[in-house]
Amino acid sequence: MRVLIIEDENLTARRLEGQLRKYDPSIEVLERLPSVASAVQWLRQHPAPDLIFLDIHLEDDLGFRIFEQVQVSAPIIFTTAYDEYMVQAFKVNGIDYLLKPINYEELTAALAKYQRLRQHFTPTDLPALLRLVSPAAPAPEYKDRFLVSVGTKLRSVDTQEVAYFCFEEGATLLVTRPGQRLAVDYSLDKLGQLLNPRQFFRVNRQYLVSLSAIDTIHHHSAGRLELELQPAARQPVLVSVDRASEFKEWLGR
Repeated sequence: MRVLIIEDENLTARRLEGQLRKYDPSIEVLERLPSVASAVQWLRQHPAPDLIFLDIHLEDDLGFRIFEQVQVSAPIIFTTAYDEYMVQAFKVNGIDYLLKPINYEELTAALAKYQRLRQHFTPTDLPALLRLVSPAAPAPEYKDRFLVSVGTKLRSVDTQEVAYFCFEEGATLLVTRPGQRLAVDYSLDKLGQLLNPRQFFRVNRQYLVSLSAIDTIHHHSAGRLELELQPAARQPVLVSVDRASEFKEWLGR
């Protein structure tokens, strides 16, 4: 069995590899990858593995972003410390969902499930089977307004009014086009799931920006890009190197 591990915690990835070898010494771990960007690149350049173990929270984004950039035909066992993504996982080739820290008995049960699927279906049948058993994904519904506090008042802010979201001093802020900065009760990770990905892009760990807020893009050192936003941000907004290629593709959609 040829296995790909996509996991940003090196110790966790090594421990999982050890558990797999304990289960079956003949298992070949093809690669351990820490990010969405590295996984997309690997999947584009190599034949599909027999099975993928995928952590949902990777070092640069949620693992689900992989499926937006490359076709994945291999079955997937998701690994995560959170249980809130279970339904979403089974819409993208998921055959099982293991909560961290991974229990060896639960891992062996997931692998046995995979083996049963392989016994009854050929490799060419398996992708079709996964589409059949996975619930059909409904048309996505994205958040179109936010309820925020402005002093003693409440205000509804339409998504079209949002220039960008940023994380500063332990708080997530919504920045409107006129420059008003309002606190919201969402993490940037959560906002990345709630907002239309054609309109908003997570450029780094601190900023999630609207396409219409990008005024100018400059080449920066080491292959990074620097954004001028309207209204102006209080610190330089750099597109990380591992996101630059995807960012350029997003701009051209």
